[in-house]
Amino acid sequence: MKIRKMVIAAALALGTVSAFAVSPSEELARQADAWDKAIIRKDRAAIAENMAEDFRQISARGDVAGKAAFVDAITSPKLVIDPYGVEDMDIRFYGDVALVSGRTRMTGSYDGKQFGSHYRYIDVYVRKEGKWRVTSVQVTPVQE
Repeated sequence: MKIRKMVIAAALALGTVSAFAVSPSEELARQADAWDKAIIRKDRAAIAENMAEDFRQISARGDVAGKAAFVDAITSPKLVIDPYGVEDMDIRFYGDVALVSGRTRMTGSYDGKQFGSHYRYIDVYVRKEGKWRVTSVQVTPVQE
């Protein structure tokens, strides 16, 4: 009887834990949001930690940047990004690959000159050794 109560208690505890578990989509959405916040506060370590070593970005002009160039550009003292939000986030999983897309309206300044942009993006995440890392980013301007 005592063993049975322990088994029931363990099963209930496991059920409670799984009720509070975060879905893979929620987990990746939180990770992407944390990356955005790290970019705003210019946290080089947190930005780089979310990126794969073979990361590349394709800009709205078609320029390609690797990880080091992206981190250097996004943390430049000349760049000031106001807090921004992501709209219409969509996450799709294909095994160990996930496509994270959405829209962003961003404002800020570069070298003292104000800017504003509205773009759609797609971030490609790859899971290696149990960790999701962004490996590719592409942005497309939205015409107003």
